[in-house]
Amino acid sequence: MLARDLGPGLRLLDIRPGDGIEVLDVRDLAATERAFEGVQKVVHLGAIPSEAAFESILDHNLRGTYNVYEAARRQGVARVVFASSNHVVGMYPRSQRVGVEDPVRPDTYYGVSKAFGEALGRLYSDKWGLEVACVRIGSFLERPLDARHLSTWLSHRDGVALFRACLEAPLKYAVVYGISGNRRAWWDQSAAAALGYRPQDDAEQYSGEVGADPSERLGAQGGIYADPDFAGDR
Repeated sequence: MLARDLGPGLRLLDIRPGDGIEVLDVRDLAATERAFEGVQKVVHLGAIPSEAAFESILDHNLRGTYNVYEAARRQGVARVVFASSNHVVGMYPRSQRVGVEDPVRPDTYYGVSKAFGEALGRLYSDKWGLEVACVRIGSFLERPLDARHLSTWLSHRDGVALFRACLEAPLKYAVVYGISGNRRAWWDQSAAAALGYRPQDDAEQYSGEVGADPSERLGAQGGIYADPDFAGDR
């Protein structure tokens, strides 16, 4: 999909060039500040999206997220929607239903970096008035692939609807779980519902087609990320 297909006034930024995409490395604060000039709202998706060495996580996920919030503050951006992750709570057992008010229990350095982004967003909201929504994304896939995804799946259609709700609903600071309307969900969706999110899909329709869950032995919501030997797959 081209940038012009997504609506007027949209600016797409990525570390790699593409059709309709401007190049930005969010590790560069000055460049990020320039990129946000005249911008009203930011969706921050840029990060190493899995576990990695701590120094890499520190450079991309922590420093990059600070730069996004700080550049937004300096440029008078109204709202940042931050792509957090279910791995913020990945060490909870699957037998426990978890809400946004429960303490974080990250399963990786990656999960820690997303908990940092949520806490930093709270600071920028409380101290400087930036509106912040943090989406703890589950398994954002075209369809579930294994049994764990019956609890964690976020369909593409529902993902777009949830991020739209986070961009448009009145809020000061919010944390929501990013999943479809899965009947086996481990996470309380009341915070997302309060923003007007109404999921259309349920992973249960694929229950007879998915494969076995290789991480079931761990008993943790974060799946393989909770394995002490997991080092990440970029």
